[in-house]
Amino acid sequence: MTKRELKEFLDEKVIQYNNPKFIESDPISIPHQFTKKEDIEISAFLVATIAWGQRKTIINNGNKLMELMGNSPHDFVMNYKPEDFDRFQDFKHRTFNPFDLEFFIKSLRNIYKNHQGLEAVFAKKTKNSSDCFEGIDYFRNTFFELNKEGKFRTFKHVSSPAKGSAAKRLVMFLRWMVRDDKNDVDFGIWKSISSSKLSCPLDVHSGNVARKLGLLNRTQNDLRAVKELDINLRKMDKNDPAKYDFALFGLGVFEGF
Repeated sequence: MTKRELKEFLDEKVIQYNNPKFIESDPISIPHQFTKKEDIEISAFLVATIAWGQRKTIINNGNKLMELMGNSPHDFVMNYKPEDFDRFQDFKHRTFNPFDLEFFIKSLRNIYKNHQGLEAVFAKKTKNSSDCFEGIDYFRNTFFELNKEGKFRTFKHVSSPAKGSAAKRLVMFLRWMVRDDKNDVDFGIWKSISSSKLSCPLDVHSGNVARKLGLLNRTQNDLRAVKELDINLRKMDKNDPAKYDFALFGLGVFEGF
């Protein structure tokens, strides 16, 4: 397959999967329940955080989490009280437990009260960078500024590109918020970050398909692999490289490519 044929093939797959039919079976269906900007981004961030494992379980637990927050995540975060913790006692997604969730809520409240919200934090370092990873690390440092001791199990739930992580779930979250795909799948509500800064969320499926197509040589799904894949995807579309996530993921999950 020539480079031109590969681009045409992947562009066709983007069209096939980047449409509203994709939403129902994907965790992005959770933030699609909301219309208020802050509700969309908070629900998306929380669901992206637990987006590992079976997709059905992720969606079920995402819906459960929204119900526990009264289906008003922004209002719940801003008005959270210690006694509200009791409602989380039975919530758990793999290693993400009620104590992690409480810290997340408190950190989100701090971000909205003292840092102008999630978009402002991610955009601060991303706007003048060539990609999104410096912005992700800046967000991570801001997110954990409430943890004065520097030792906390919840650290593992927010990946760090500075430590070599591909930060798949945060990269996916940014795709949801930043890309305006005109098809009502990704939201495109963050106007301060360009789609050109985005990367493809690298997981087992997208990584394996990328290797079979000659887009990726590195065997580990780490930051170096993401940046290698970035180079090749930006050759096909420098303004919207993350759109190929739909093609690679769709080929892997739905077609067993």
